[in-house]
Amino acid sequence: MDDRIIDLESRLAFQEEAIHTLSETLVEQQQTIDSLSRSVDTLRQKLQALEPSPLQSGETEPPPPHY
Repeated sequence: MDDRIIDLESRLAFQEEAIHTLSETLVEQQQTIDSLSRSVDTLRQKLQALEPSPLQSGETEPPPPHY
């Protein structure tokens, strides 16, 4: 009986450690995802500032050189 209790306690300790490790990993991954999302948003804004939208009206674009 004591062996079973010791076995269960050691399994519980292992599972608690595994859950703790997984939780820390999950937090780190979420922080990485958040950082990458902010970077993508920043790059998207910079790209939109560089390229005129094809949906903009022709009034905002200068006429082509052959005019």
